[in-house]
Amino acid sequence: MSLAWLKLRMWLLVSLLFSILYGIIVGVGSFMRIGNFWFYLIASLGMMVVQYMIGPWLIGMMMRIKYVSQSEYPDLYRMVRDLSMRAQIPMPKIAVADMALPNAFAFGRWKSDGRVCVTRGIMGLLSENELKAVLAHEISHLKNRDVLTITLLSVIPLILYRIAFQLMWYGGDNRKAREGGGNAVLIGMAAMVFYFITNLLVLYASRIREYFADRGAVALGCAPSNLASALYKLVYGSARADKESLRQVEGMKAFFANDPSCALSEIKELRHLDLDKSGTIDAAELAALSSKNLKLGFGERLLEVMSTHPNMLKRIKQLSSYNASR
Repeated sequence: MSLAWLKLRMWLLVSLLFSILYGIIVGVGSFMRIGNFWFYLIASLGMMVVQYMIGPWLIGMMMRIKYVSQSEYPDLYRMVRDLSMRAQIPMPKIAVADMALPNAFAFGRWKSDGRVCVTRGIMGLLSENELKAVLAHEISHLKNRDVLTITLLSVIPLILYRIAFQLMWYGGDNRKAREGGGNAVLIGMAAMVFYFITNLLVLYASRIREYFADRGAVALGCAPSNLASALYKLVYGSARADKESLRQVEGMKAFFANDPSCALSEIKELRHLDLDKSGTIDAAELAALSSKNLKLGFGERLLEVMSTHPNMLKRIKQLSSYNASR
């Protein structure tokens, strides 16, 4: 999967999402002469801006994070500083979340407001090189402005949902709309169908951004095998987590380095990659994967479609191609 192909897929996806939105708003407005659909657009954009601006505060509260200094975590600070310098972005704030579930995530409103957070559980699980690779992945999210990208795309399903709700339950609010009667309901149902479709497309966009961030971690000097090994350990650690721990982060998993809710399924697929049963994936084991053909079952493919993250076996397989090109 080349960088050019990743970029092309992302641009085609964005074009499709905005084409759907434009078609629904213009088509419905022209047919029923309902001018206040532009209100839905403005209101949804307003909600997006508010959500985007208060997002860091909400994330900090939900994840119980604590911003830390260089004196408290010198090694963590050094890795983030070096990676941000290589990525040519401002030094992010560093935080630690008091939770045993191993993971890391990046967030912030813009590059100068970037924040990188690791959980307590990840620091006791990964080696230094593995942790550095995960941090490089998160730094790449900041460099690529992925939080802003996904936030902007996520407003499209929101607008379609509001249009569908208005037409299906109220049939519009002017005389022409009321005269339309059943037509308004049918158009509302169509908008609801496109709401589900665009939700899936936004999830697909999120998965593409994960591939971009993985490639970015390698571009920042991290060995693909270190990131592959780190992801393997994160899946294993998530699979061992209790249901309550997973429930607490359900609304945050889109920010994580991996999707904890998929871990039980993914760990079964990944076990055969660890040929020497060392609990890690080294360069030789990753290289061995590059020549293999992957065959995912229907359940695995369905789980991926409904996730913000790519199937982990596919993701590590992609890392093996970077390993071969180094």
